[in-house]
Amino acid sequence: MERHASNAFNTLKKMGAPVFIHEGESYYFVISAEENYDTVWADYYAMTDGSYGDLCDFGVNESINKVLNDNGLFCEWQNPGVLAVYDA
Repeated sequence: MERHASNAFNTLKKMGAPVFIHEGESYYFVISAEENYDTVWADYYAMTDGSYGDLCDFGVNESINKVLNDNGLFCEWQNPGVLAVYDA
């Protein structure tokens, strides 16, 4: 994993975000939208139901977006349970 992606991964992990590495894929790592216990990290259905709390219009927690933006990355939905992280 490249340094900027590794920095983002480690920062998100320290924040408690559910991040996972999947080797051999075109993205750096993924963020689970199915582990929203104490913090809502991502909610696919918030895009259609309207944002709430700390989620942006695309259902992603703004703290995730900030870390990714600061490291030249972005995320997009792979399916309703997973966000994949790519270079911006």
